[in-house]
Amino acid sequence: MLFRDCVVLYGPELTPYWCDRVEIKGDTIHAIDRKKPCQTLDSGALVLIPGLTNSQTHMRDTCLPDGATGMTLEQGFFRPEGYKYRELAKRSEAEHYPHLVNHLRYMARTGTVCHIDFREQGEYGSQLLRRASQETGVRSVVLGQFDALPFTAEELNQNQAPLGEGAIAELQSVLSAADGFSESTMNDLTDPAWQQIRALTQQQSKLRAIHCLENDGYRSESLRITGRGDLIRALELYDPDLVIHATVANAEEIDLLSTHRVNVVLSPRANSNLGLPFAPIAALLRSRANLLLGTDNGLLNSPNLFAELDFTYKVAKSQFGNAVEPDPAKILQMVTSNLKGVIHTDTYGYLEPGLPADFVALNFYQPHLRASRHIVASVVTRVTPDDVLATVRQGQFLYQAESFNQSTFHKN
Repeated sequence: MLFRDCVVLYGPELTPYWCDRVEIKGDTIHAIDRKKPCQTLDSGALVLIPGLTNSQTHMRDTCLPDGATGMTLEQGFFRPEGYKYRELAKRSEAEHYPHLVNHLRYMARTGTVCHIDFREQGEYGSQLLRRASQETGVRSVVLGQFDALPFTAEELNQNQAPLGEGAIAELQSVLSAADGFSESTMNDLTDPAWQQIRALTQQQSKLRAIHCLENDGYRSESLRITGRGDLIRALELYDPDLVIHATVANAEEIDLLSTHRVNVVLSPRANSNLGLPFAPIAALLRSRANLLLGTDNGLLNSPNLFAELDFTYKVAKSQFGNAVEPDPAKILQMVTSNLKGVIHTDTYGYLEPGLPADFVALNFYQPHLRASRHIVASVVTRVTPDDVLATVRQGQFLYQAESFNQSTFHKN
């Protein structure tokens, strides 16, 4: 692939440059010949941005779009009796699998090359998503969980029981099929169990993630059982690679996230859809936490990161309360260059020679984009799926619009 006279969001800072030539050889960016930085356009351009990573999905419930409308977090998503779990138990593999494939293809259509999925159904669920990932080419980083919680309510209240032999065997089977582990909340397992899981995942170099502080109940239940909030328990017992949500994080908890430089995944649209508060995006951006972005459950939201970027940017601006902050590049980095090193793969999230050819080609000749006064802000707030010409991962097309074959876009 060879592109000429285009704009590239270059390097980890996503600085726009006019480029004479961008050449892809095999799965690698061979050359990016930069001319000069540019922030504005007068008559459009082909714009290349890094491929996007969606850092929180639950692809299993994409077969139930908007099914939890009007339900609380507990009614819709807590197991075993939440709507999601009751309905999914009725679905056969033949009913379920096409939804996985179709939604992964939709993600490619909207610029996503990689996603981190919080996968139900134990080993089987992880294997099923892996199959869909191989079929579509979208990289699925799979974080498995127990098919059913291994403790009774009484055992959880006593908070002393370790995982039994059966649960350890199931955990081993999940990790054999998945890239890591993530039970829903710290309150789903005992402290000894979390320590066992930490040790086992560290031995196998597997990822660890946990949902924390999605609502006040996560913290209050943890305090009731253990005398400590769910975030501090997670950091002390489990040492997660990813903390999801932090929706109700207070100043003390934000300071913890900052001190430990935690990778925090936000999902503002999903939180809002459940009537939860906005996450403290502005305060987290001011901290040293590393922020990522996800779309969360398929039955709450479409897995369209452009919609998530727009929403997140505007909520953050409202929280900052001024016209200057945040820099829109800081929001775009949450789905691109902030991923470097997080998921232990060759996902860099930015474009430079020698790096994997993971990029999205955008049609900034469109009427609503061709005269952009701030290219990165326009990517964050104005780009729609119809503006995506191609999504490429490691030099292979995951999606290609028919119009991308036109000579206008200088593709050879």
